[in-house]
Amino acid sequence: MNEFDVVVIGSGPGGYVAAIRCAQLGMKTAIVEKYNSLGGTCLNVGCIPSKALLDSSEHYHQAKEQFKEHGIGVGNLSIDFPQMINRKRDVVKQTVGGIDFLMKKNKIEVFTGFGSYIDAQTISVQPEKGDAMVIKTKKSIIATGSKPATLPFIKIDKKRIITSTEALELKEIPKHMIIIGGGVIGLELGSVYARLGSEVSVVEYMDSIIPTMDATMGKELTRSLKKLGMKFYLGHKVKEVSTTAKQTTVKADDAKGNEVVIKGDYTLVAVGRKPYTDNLGLEKIGVHVDERGRVTVDDHLETNIKGIYAIGDVIKGAMLAHKAEEEGMFVAEVMAGQKPHINYLLIPGVVYTWPEVASVGYTEEQLKEMGTAYKTGSFPFKASGRARASMDTDGLVKVLADKTTDEILGVHMIGPRAADMIAEAVVGMEFRASAEDIARTSHAHPTFTEAFKEAALAATDNRAIHI
Repeated sequence: MNEFDVVVIGSGPGGYVAAIRCAQLGMKTAIVEKYNSLGGTCLNVGCIPSKALLDSSEHYHQAKEQFKEHGIGVGNLSIDFPQMINRKRDVVKQTVGGIDFLMKKNKIEVFTGFGSYIDAQTISVQPEKGDAMVIKTKKSIIATGSKPATLPFIKIDKKRIITSTEALELKEIPKHMIIIGGGVIGLELGSVYARLGSEVSVVEYMDSIIPTMDATMGKELTRSLKKLGMKFYLGHKVKEVSTTAKQTTVKADDAKGNEVVIKGDYTLVAVGRKPYTDNLGLEKIGVHVDERGRVTVDDHLETNIKGIYAIGDVIKGAMLAHKAEEEGMFVAEVMAGQKPHINYLLIPGVVYTWPEVASVGYTEEQLKEMGTAYKTGSFPFKASGRARASMDTDGLVKVLADKTTDEILGVHMIGPRAADMIAEAVVGMEFRASAEDIARTSHAHPTFTEAFKEAALAATDNRAIHI
């Protein structure tokens, strides 16, 4: 029988990072993955393939809308959509291949099949064909991730009514894609197809898109996405979704109870994700889960059963790949007797539309609700020389700082390369930087990051230079 110090169930960003760190720390480690491909949702049908399509569609959009202004003629512009999908598959294949290499490099044994607990130290691995294998382990990590959520009255047929998984593998560019949900997943995929010429309608229950982020970001992103032709039905409650062979129909009520009927050829259901804990045998060994199906853990991410840990989308908190990675590192180091640390407030959130949206720390709405005295400074990209040079002038950087101490409490960006720029804010806030600290730090000119410095200047006695 195979025996290990640690077995990780699930090979997404949380799982494979946890496995690598455990191996680095000298533990005999195995990882269990039900699919033939490592990497979980993120690498196979999430973060990586969606970014590949986002980049491809943005290249096309720029060629169509901006190249002429740059003095570049492209002749008869066309879209080879099958090639776009094939390129996306190649990116996924290369990335997954990298994980295979890392497993071998770190001498991590990979078991392919569905993992479930027999008891707290025994795991069954059932492959698609053949008999189940049984492995013994001293400790284990549940890292099984999440799956797309839906609404009770919506039947996902994976043909016309689809999830993000199917949206990444369409065989045609939709004429009209209806998106239920104005969060990250829906907006990213909606922007892909809007750039490629689809009519895109977003139906959102709340009165703003990306409603969990700072309200200014939602307003600015709405303005930018409307330029792509995207339509928004905010404050609308979906009540019915139906389909025929070639058409879907969404019925929703607005805030006043008036019915709106939207017809399209595809409906993407993007109402969030739910933890994947089905058939893991958790009830058999007594692992507690909450009312939302999330595994409950303590401050060390250990479940109520000693030696069994859980990380990533299966526990509370933001469903983000980098959050899962931090937790994977954390658990491995806890097991090794170290004292790691995660500051959940400083895990950034990003929306990979164009302009990108990135955020860390408290939103302005949260500070008001908490009664925290704060000051704010912002700087628009239209005042940035670098942004004007690249024709990326939509958006702004917003800095929130403590009114008394000047410590930065939140940074919110919408603009070019915000996903990369937010790292400076995260590092600064990890070291409890003040707005003055950022304002006094030299930023290369011309760069997009100067907007962060200018916003920090604006937050300190309204000293921004270029507005």
